[in-house]
Amino acid sequence: MFLASDPGLRADCPRPGGRCAVFSAWSSPGLDHLTSRGKSVLTEFKLRYNPALDGLRGIAIVLVLLSHAHVPLFDGAFLGVDLFFVLSGYLITSLLLIEWHTEGRLDYWRFYRRRFFRLMPALALFLAAYVLFAPLLWPDLDDIYQDALVSLLYLADYGIAFFDSPDTLLHMWSLAVEEHFYLIWPPLLAFLVRKAAPGKLWRTILLLWLLAWAWRIFWVFQGQQFYEIFFRFDTRATGLLAGSLLAALLHERTGFAEAIQSRLHHLMWLPLAIPLLMSLGWDNQDAMLWGITVVECAAIVILVAVQRQGLVYDMLTAPALVQLGRLSYGIYLWHYPVVRYLRAEFSWPVVLVLGLAISAALAALSFYTVERWALRWRDAPRKERPTSLPAHARQAMR
Repeated sequence: MFLASDPGLRADCPRPGGRCAVFSAWSSPGLDHLTSRGKSVLTEFKLRYNPALDGLRGIAIVLVLLSHAHVPLFDGAFLGVDLFFVLSGYLITSLLLIEWHTEGRLDYWRFYRRRFFRLMPALALFLAAYVLFAPLLWPDLDDIYQDALVSLLYLADYGIAFFDSPDTLLHMWSLAVEEHFYLIWPPLLAFLVRKAAPGKLWRTILLLWLLAWAWRIFWVFQGQQFYEIFFRFDTRATGLLAGSLLAALLHERTGFAEAIQSRLHHLMWLPLAIPLLMSLGWDNQDAMLWGITVVECAAIVILVAVQRQGLVYDMLTAPALVQLGRLSYGIYLWHYPVVRYLRAEFSWPVVLVLGLAISAALAALSFYTVERWALRWRDAPRKERPTSLPAHARQAMR
């Protein structure tokens, strides 16, 4: 989720030969694999802060809240999580490709360090509060410490699928899915870049996306239960790969976004309606077979649409949506226990309004205290590894 987990993207690709301080770790040489006849096949791609992406996060978190508040007609609104997945795959892969293009390697240590300081402080604060207050809110609740540990270790996806744990922290599955992607994707992407023909990386990622979709379909027809399929990283990686596919296309195929925009033109707003329409009706098997994929494709078109200003961009940059998006990681962390407690006491309109208000307040408190401190620590200059990036570029993964 979030990525959901990355509220705000600020990155400037330095000129070729400069350093890109977005990520980290053990290096992977091989910039020549991205060149053809001495000229890079990657377009000179720049990522700057785009408020429309925060607006898309805002829509995603509202859909998730509609689902967990049990608002009538919104049984399928938790498909909003798939918007988070596509966005995370797009941002992470874009920045990894920029780093590879500018440095000829991926610094894995820097990457994982930045992810840790972005995600763990808020998660640790939330889980500490959960362990402290859950016994008071749910005196009969078992496995509080076990659920917190499973969530802290990012094992909730497989824990829910096979062991029904965690329960009150059910929403932690999506964070586990994204964390598994963060662990696997950087070295795998470096390998794929080295092996792919110049300008053909997107085809390899497309193949991975199709294989991941086929893997999910296989388990559907094997008769596995919905819970055994829906929450697992291996069956939900399609959204992250869909975003990665778009990142590769925008890097390798000059004019791809413009071609899509010119063909769809006034219909570019239509994909915005798809997640909303999909959330109104829900059938478990249909969602596994095609519903998730439809939302992923809609998210790709939305991300293409916001590459430049227009109707979709204007809709997604509404101030309220942008602010929700900036706090979406914290809201996602806090909302489920809050909403679950409120559901036992109030009707859905009160649950929705109070749940959003309380979750946003807790998220803001977390963001402006613990998370900001962690981000300053993360971005503190290291004498042994100076960077030539300007200050605003070092905010890339906030």
